[in-house]
Amino acid sequence: MDIFEYMRSTNMEKESPLAARLRPKTLEEVVGQQHIIGKDKLLYRAIKADKLSSIIFYGPPGTGKTTIAKVIANTTSAEFTQINATIAGKKDMEAVIGKAKDTQGMYGKRTILFIDEIHRFNKGQQDYLLPFVEDGTIILIGATTENPYFEVNSALISRSIIFELRPLEREAIQTLIKRAVYDADRGMGAYDAIIDEDAVDFLSELSGGDARHALNAVELGVMTTQRGEDGKIHLTMEVMQECIQQRVVRYDKTGDNHYDTISAFIKSMRGSDPDAAVYYLARMLYAGESVTFIARRIMICASEDVGNADPNALQVAVSAALAVERVGMPEAQIILSQAVSYVASAPKSNASVNAVFDALHVVEETGNLPIPAHLQDAHYKGAAKLGHGTGYKYAHDYPNHYVKQQYLPYELNGKEFYKPSGNGYELKIKEHMAKIKKEAE
Repeated sequence: MDIFEYMRSTNMEKESPLAARLRPKTLEEVVGQQHIIGKDKLLYRAIKADKLSSIIFYGPPGTGKTTIAKVIANTTSAEFTQINATIAGKKDMEAVIGKAKDTQGMYGKRTILFIDEIHRFNKGQQDYLLPFVEDGTIILIGATTENPYFEVNSALISRSIIFELRPLEREAIQTLIKRAVYDADRGMGAYDAIIDEDAVDFLSELSGGDARHALNAVELGVMTTQRGEDGKIHLTMEVMQECIQQRVVRYDKTGDNHYDTISAFIKSMRGSDPDAAVYYLARMLYAGESVTFIARRIMICASEDVGNADPNALQVAVSAALAVERVGMPEAQIILSQAVSYVASAPKSNASVNAVFDALHVVEETGNLPIPAHLQDAHYKGAAKLGHGTGYKYAHDYPNHYVKQQYLPYELNGKEFYKPSGNGYELKIKEHMAKIKKEAE
């Protein structure tokens, strides 16, 4: 590193955002995430012993993924290299791999490659890394806000340990806020600021577990608030309300929280809790989720979880899907709320779902069993001469428009797939089927 690069890095360290300056340098300084870096945990022991294997950190923004990677950089004896997947290309990776090979060959040192936003790499870029991870040329540390099981190649996943970081608890955020205000070395302590306890509570609550969001608000408050008569900067509740403005709604339409929210939404409809279902609907709408995506999930739920217990549920869901496309926002949210509350409140049955999956399982096991001859088509050339259609009984010629005959392949005689529940309209279906079968005996 020449003198200009040294001065540049020194200046950047002084002028970088508070959240970056306050990053801990040792494991003991890390706040939160004790479920993975507690003293009795695997990651803590591996970092302390400098015996890391490839790992992937995933979790929401501001929870410490890059922070823990920087701690590893400060403690490891290995060469540590960092790239960001949003700007790095294949040439960058080739340079890193080339240097790692040289370092390993000449000095016997390993290279740890930290890739921030690893989910931004396409499949080809991830595949390029695979042989070098496998032969130990590099130890990979990936950081992602997306679920790696969706966004990272399965081959890399199988060679890495996955650590999930959780949103920081309020107590952890409060510790970081106070450290930011009063730490004179890396925080804002030199500005002689004071933060009220209710302001600390307010920030820790509204940050949504994102330390960076809270620290940015502290920095903004210190830098924009005039000193009081006592010469100090007072960070009051009112000041912090101005700095943070709005509660963080953590929702990435392609990310892990997207799947968590839609999962809670569907499970609430399935569980007949219209209040929870509408709440999760509101969270998705507030975060800007596609109304057509929401409408598709309602249609699926109407068929999968309500089914024939209330056949109208699918009609309501389909009508809502058509309506939101034609009407658009903001009125579409009214239509979606109607559909969601209807589907959530409807009687439930998954009998039709079980029927098709049971049938698929039988088809998979038995293959194409012969169709009974009387059900086969008799109209194509020569079919009648082969006996196709012979003996078929036309249901409408019989009482209740039902006649008992073999419909399933003979090998499956007596097999039941659709078993109507006793809920809603399916009770009538069940009673009707029992009645016409009994009268046909």
